[in-house]
Amino acid sequence: MTTVITRVLAANRGEIARRIFRACRQCGIGCVAVFSDPDAGAPHVAEADAAVRLPGSSAAETYLNAPAIVAAAAAAGADAVHPGYGFLAEDAAFARAVQGAGLTWIGPPADAIEAMGSKITSKKLAAGAGVPVLPELAPGEITDYPVLVKASAGGGGRGMRVVRGPGELQAALESARREAQAAFGDGTVFCEPLLPRARHVEVQVLADAHGTIWALTERDCSVQRRYQKVIEETPSPVVDPPLRERLMAAAQAVTAAVGYLGAGTAEFLVSGDGRFFFLEFNTRLQVEHPVTECVHHLDLVALQLDIAQGAALPPRPPAPAGHAIEARLYAEDPADGYRPATGRVRALDVPDVVTRFGPPAGGAAYGLRLDSGVEAGSEVSPHYDPMLAKLIAWAPGRPAAARLLAAALDRARIHGPATNRALLASVLRHPAFLAGQADTSLLDGYDLAGLAPPQDTVRLAATAAALAGAAANRSAARAAAGLPAAWRNVVSQPQHVAYDGPRGRVEVAYAWRRDGLAVAPGEAGPGAVTVVAVAPDHALLESAGVRYRFDVTGYGDVVWVDSAFGSVALAPVPRLPEPAASVQPGSLVAPMPGNVVRIEAAAGQRVSAGQAVLVLEAMKMEHLVVAPADGLLAEVLVTQGDQVEAGHVLATVTREDQ
Repeated sequence: MTTVITRVLAANRGEIARRIFRACRQCGIGCVAVFSDPDAGAPHVAEADAAVRLPGSSAAETYLNAPAIVAAAAAAGADAVHPGYGFLAEDAAFARAVQGAGLTWIGPPADAIEAMGSKITSKKLAAGAGVPVLPELAPGEITDYPVLVKASAGGGGRGMRVVRGPGELQAALESARREAQAAFGDGTVFCEPLLPRARHVEVQVLADAHGTIWALTERDCSVQRRYQKVIEETPSPVVDPPLRERLMAAAQAVTAAVGYLGAGTAEFLVSGDGRFFFLEFNTRLQVEHPVTECVHHLDLVALQLDIAQGAALPPRPPAPAGHAIEARLYAEDPADGYRPATGRVRALDVPDVVTRFGPPAGGAAYGLRLDSGVEAGSEVSPHYDPMLAKLIAWAPGRPAAARLLAAALDRARIHGPATNRALLASVLRHPAFLAGQADTSLLDGYDLAGLAPPQDTVRLAATAAALAGAAANRSAARAAAGLPAAWRNVVSQPQHVAYDGPRGRVEVAYAWRRDGLAVAPGEAGPGAVTVVAVAPDHALLESAGVRYRFDVTGYGDVVWVDSAFGSVALAPVPRLPEPAASVQPGSLVAPMPGNVVRIEAAAGQRVSAGQAVLVLEAMKMEHLVVAPADGLLAEVLVTQGDQVEAGHVLATVTREDQ
């Protein structure tokens, strides 16, 4: 049966909504966006032909509100719905509601979503198809630890907890249930053995209504933090041709067993001895789908559109060429426990990005691709996932792809909230990653403190910022510009500027000389630095006989300096600082905006250092707020359900020695 799609509503937000719109436009199909109140100014809204507001801020009010989304499709004249990933993408009831409204569902049948969207059910189907699975463990039957608590619905690492002993099990089950309920609307969880030092490998499948099932080259998603993927690549460096054939056959068997249609992903754990176990089947497009597009020279979203309209796939997919690696750029601070960050994105520029999907047919080429949900001026809110963008590199071989991606991350101008950019570049250059030996434990115990730029680099960046600032001030001083040249060229007294940087405070002294600006060396400043040229937006400095360019961009309360050394954010220290609001010692403050979902301790209770006092939910994940020291929980200043801003005092602890 042939269906004609003319206008697609993307039931999602951010980069996946923009990705869907890009494919639709290339196919001559119109685009409809939906948006929550925090997303009113988001790029995906501006790029759509029409957009419908979903009143509210939380996911439950907006992107998980199936009736509102179906009504939005009708109001905007859409005749099809693409769910993207996350939110309602794996909700069978939503698929049925879309089809019940007479709209085309760009996804698998609702029955397949129901069967495979549940990790519990999908494992049973996989086992029935002869695919090896890990056993499901009932909480009362667990005798060997560690185990993994997993949400049955959804993905993205939410609702997952490692349990290393029986005393941790109950709290882990409750926390995973809450997080899964908030993210997916389904709090069902289960337990399975934790397979140490395993590789996370998955196979992209595509199935049409004519009996053709494609299994594409496997993706390796082993570099993860908190069970959320960070770096993905294809092909996997540990999968040889015989294992690849077995994985692809297993993926096709599971796909056929459920009568699947459209794009999906079979996920596996691969042990060091070459055994593999089925994990789950994602009944949607994956975040990491671009690496598959690059090596197979495919547009998977366009193929989804074709399949939904009744088209047949060719008997075989295009042969793979080259290697592709994707890095997920998150608004978070890895050195601070991966704390999500919020605020305005001031700049997001990556040089040499192209928009095609991969190398020319029949050969491999070098290239970079950026799939972003934000752009300069976008606000990162606490309500949704902190992923900003995905940067993808492809090249003829794996070492070249890793080199290209790491260099692109270094050169990118990314100004605004803290990001994991330095961590991504570090992993891509890590010996274990380059040797193809990175497993799911790579980031456990990683040297996150070492990600900050060296102090010499910070000093050079601070020098450039100070000199560019001085040039900007002089350029703006019209009165000084009108003075006679003899007055303008007098030697000035050294000026002192201080910045708070990633490794503490840095001071710079400079002076105006007859031949321009010069650095005044001193104990607190850099060593021998020669000023070659200065402008309000950059400085060319020479250090140890080598010249470097530093681009300087100021945003009032922060100055960003970009160079071959990477990016450095510097906060100017006022010469006469305003009186600061004091926070009582022992106060527990909110590290980010969020919702208080649980109070773990009561006022008057004795607490130990590191003990959970309350739980905040932000960016769809739970974050513990812990006691800073042993003592008495003097007061709790919030209640369950309160929405708090960053810096809000939540509770106070009186130390035992006080």
